[in-house]
Amino acid sequence: MGLWQLRFSILGTLALIIGLTTLFFTVLLLWLGVDLLMVPLFVVGFSLFQWLIAPYLIDAMYRVKEVSKSEKPKLHEMVERLSEKSGLKKPRVMIANIPIPNAFAYGSPIAGTRVAVTSELLNTLDEEEVEAVVGHELGHLKHRDVQVMMFVSILPAIFYYIYITTFLSSMYRSRNERGSSGAAVVGIASLVMYFILTLFTLYMSRLREYFADRHSASVVEEGPRKLSEGLAKIVNHTQKLKHARRDVGSHSSFKALFISDPDRAAADQAAISQAIGYRPDQRLVEDLLRKGVTPSDRLAELFSTHPNIVKRLKALEQLA
Repeated sequence: MGLWQLRFSILGTLALIIGLTTLFFTVLLLWLGVDLLMVPLFVVGFSLFQWLIAPYLIDAMYRVKEVSKSEKPKLHEMVERLSEKSGLKKPRVMIANIPIPNAFAYGSPIAGTRVAVTSELLNTLDEEEVEAVVGHELGHLKHRDVQVMMFVSILPAIFYYIYITTFLSSMYRSRNERGSSGAAVVGIASLVMYFILTLFTLYMSRLREYFADRHSASVVEEGPRKLSEGLAKIVNHTQKLKHARRDVGSHSSFKALFISDPDRAAADQAAISQAIGYRPDQRLVEDLLRKGVTPSDRLAELFSTHPNIVKRLKALEQLA
């Protein structure tokens, strides 16, 4: 997928999500009046509050702490150099003490921007592969993906809230009560819209991952090769740590932040093992690139925050 094609897909998806939302609310408000205006106001307000405090929640959940330059000089130098090449102010450098190899970028106006790598990532990847992963995370900050995905995620949440407050509440009303059938219709329609917009939101998330991969390739020398090897190692190592994945899975609300989805590690590793076994090196990546994407892979990808590993590596190969 070329750069302009990728940008068009992102903008087109965003426009479609906003357009569907606007159309639905226009019809709904014309039919029921303006009382439902309070719903989006409540959801938007709650989402903004959640965004502001999310970094502190993430720090607590994933046992994240800031590390000084004296503690991790190479990591700090790496973040500083790539931030400069990205045209960004250097974010705070964090270490997450969870037993899987991964990384994520996050932040808010009150917490500042942060890039976190897990201690297991530093133990699993070579230094050049860590560099490519950091480049990917800085791409998320460069493209303001935290803000974009927060905005996009608000819209499905609004419809889910309408569903809860209308359809479910109508179940407790008398069938003869006036307006109960109308509330049920609104609830069902809202649930359908929630499902449709969630699929578009997940697609948007996958596009942002491709965009961040492209950024890493542009600021890291031999970025596509380094990031491909790093991703293969992350998938391979995460699958071996089943207990750790269950622990991280308990906080799945934030898994979209990760460079690789821990919940897809088993499926991604199956693709790798079918292709070449368990060798997390460049030969692993090259052989994996020759593997096709099955219909079941494409179906599973529809409900994932991250692209299929084979498709992702093929996109990186095109960048190389």
